Amino acid sequence: MELVIAVTGASGAILGVKFVERSHKLGIKINLIFSEWGEKTLRAESGEFPQNIVKDGVKLFDNNDLLAPFSSGSYPFDGMVIIPCSMNTLSKIAYGAADDLITRTASVALKERRKLILVTRETPLSLIHLENMVKVTRAGAVILPPVLTFYHFPKTIDDMVDYVIGKVLDQFNVKHDLFKRWNKRR
Repeated sequence: MELVIAVTGASGAILGVKFVERSHKLGIKINLIFSEWGEKTLRAESGEFPQNIVKDGVKLFDNNDLLAPFSSGSYPFDGMVIIPCSMNTLSKIAYGAADDLITRTASVALKERRKLILVTRETPLSLIHLENMVKVTRAGAVILPPVLTFYHFPKTIDDMVDYVIGKVLDQFNVKHDLFKRWNKRR
């Protein structure tokens, strides 16, 4: 499986970093893009740089590189995950603005009917945010906000992050053991 993973400028860069790490361990080929603000947020929240999370099987692309292979529908990638997805990025996708590699690849995913998962990070939501979410959902995207759950008894931040990552992987039918599945208790 080959995915394009993008990290944009919403708080929660750890979600993107951990998604890359967990996906890499599962053998998924990763094409990684950071928006300018995604990179700044990563540095602000963790002190890390995108280059520090690149390993074998992970290829980092510049967000201005519209010649990247997956910017064309003829390149056969399996899907795209924008994690976290800022409201600015959501808006650009909703209105078809494909002016950088992230939004161009999202546009390709939609037009080619490939999975596009947007892990949106904002609260509270305005009517504009909600309308943009409806618009991209009608176009074929999946909105998957990083919602906290407690039935799996998380003990650490990593447990909560892994739950979100697991929910994204479920969208691609990737088997994992990142969280305990719901089981009716007595």
